[in-house]
Amino acid sequence: MTVNHLLEHAKALEQWQQKELIMLLVDHLASQPPKPKRSLKELQGLGKEIWEGVDAQEYINELRGK
Repeated sequence: MTVNHLLEHAKALEQWQQKELIMLLVDHLASQPPKPKRSLKELQGLGKEIWEGVDAQEYINELRGK
C-alpha cells in the first residue's frame, strides 16, 4: 500500500476522523525512539581500495592534462 493510496482513503473519512488519524500518527511517531545522529567520520576510509597503488600527484597531473 502506498502513501498516496492511504491518502485517498483518508480523504474519504469525516473531518473528525481525519483529525483523529493525524493525532494517532503523531502519537505513533512521538513514541518511536530517535534515530542516532550520524557522522561524516563514519565514511572515513570507505572505498580506499579504489585508490591503492595510485600516485596522487600523477592522478592530478592526468586530470590537468599535463
